[in-house]
This record gives sequence, structure tokens and C-alpha cells, in this order.
Amino acid sequence: MLLAAMTALAPQTPWEWAVAIFSIVLIDIVLAGDNAVVIALAVRQLPPRQRFIGTMLGAGVAVGLRVVLTFFAAQLLAINYIKLIGGLLVFWIALKLLRENSGGPDAHSKVAAGLWSAVWLILVADITMSVDNVLAVAAASKGSFALLMFGLGLSIPLVVLTSNLLSKLMDRYPIIVWIGAAILGKVGGEMVVTDKLFFPPPTVPDAWFVHGVGTLAAGVVVTVGWISRRRRKRLAAAAAAAGQ
Repeated sequence: MLLAAMTALAPQTPWEWAVAIFSIVLIDIVLAGDNAVVIALAVRQLPPRQRFIGTMLGAGVAVGLRVVLTFFAAQLLAINYIKLIGGLLVFWIALKLLRENSGGPDAHSKVAAGLWSAVWLILVADITMSVDNVLAVAAASKGSFALLMFGLGLSIPLVVLTSNLLSKLMDRYPIIVWIGAAILGKVGGEMVVTDKLFFPPPTVPDAWFVHGVGTLAAGVVVTVGWISRRRRKRLAAAAAAAGQ
């Protein structure tokens, strides 16, 4: 298991513990963003009460998956095409969430297809994005189970608070919906291009190439979303004109 292989590296001195804790806090702050974007987009169209429930369930799913995946992360990474499949799923979710949240005549009528549909989207996205997150926290924990649990526990309030804040900001500033979908598209693109299919170990892709593909994927998500939105508006206008 991943933790067993790292136990010998566990922090020994107070300085090492302080560095590990600081690293975990920074990792959680950075990595909470992706999950928060998924949750905020998925629950944005829900009524206030269901939005709160969806946020809490989504955060619980995100953290629960990290606990489970921690003990299987090494095995998951050994599976062929896991990042390719996961990246494509995240890319599809980005397009779906953008369609449901970018306005238009049918955006509010669907209401994210209900609470459980939103939770299901969050679950699928979290499964595909959590492996790298778990590995980052596990590496910073250096084999310490206490530090690992600290990192996982800290991610709960971070994801919940960030999701709530993003949901409110999305209501006020719709442009954030597009930014959030672009971020998910970038994550999906980077996952796909770093799969073993393209760079078998020990080959490592250049960072600029990975970021370039991620940026291209983000642009595709926004472009497809914009085209889809214009098409829905034209269809709505045609339907309105036919009904007069």
C-alpha cells in the first residue's frame, strides 16, 4: 500500500512536522478549488435548501473518496488509461455543467435535473480527480497517518466554504460560471495528456506542453458552450415567433 511504503519517511523532528503541516495546508487550499468548482456548478440551479444539502453531500463525497482512495492510490495509477478515461469524463462534465449554468431558456427549468443528479455529477468528477490529490497529500504526509487524516479533515471545511462562496459569486457574476467550466476543461485536458498512453513511464511530459493542452481544452469547453448557448437562443426565438 502507498502508506506502508512511505512509513520510513515519517517526520521525526518538530521542524519536519511543521514543514509537513504547512505543505499539506497549501496543497489542500490549492486542490480544494477543483472540487469546489464542480460542486458550485452542480448545485447552482438548485433551490437554496437543496443547494446547501447538495454542497454538504458533495463535500462529504469528495473527502470520503479521498479516504478510500488513499489506500488504493498506487494500484489505481497502475491501471492503464485511468487518467485518459478520467480526463474525458471531467471534460464531459465541464461541458454539461456549463450548458446547465450558462443561462438560456431551459437553464432554470432543469434545475440541474434534481439534487441527486447534482450529487451524481459531483461523485463522478471526484472519482476522476481525486487520485492525484490523494497522492499529493500522502506525499506531504511522509507516511504519517495522523498528518494524512489532518489533510483529509482540513479539506472538508475548505471545500464546503469555497463551494458556498463560489455558488453565491456565480449568482452575482455569471462570468464565473464560464471560468469554472474552463478550469474543469483544463483539468480534464491535462489528465488526458499525462496518461500512460502518451507518456509511458519513466517518460515525463514537459510542463509547458501539459499546460498548453490544458489551456486548449479550456478554450474548447468555452467555445462549445458559447455555440450551444447561441443555438438554444435561436431555437427559443424561433419557437416564440412561431407561437405568435
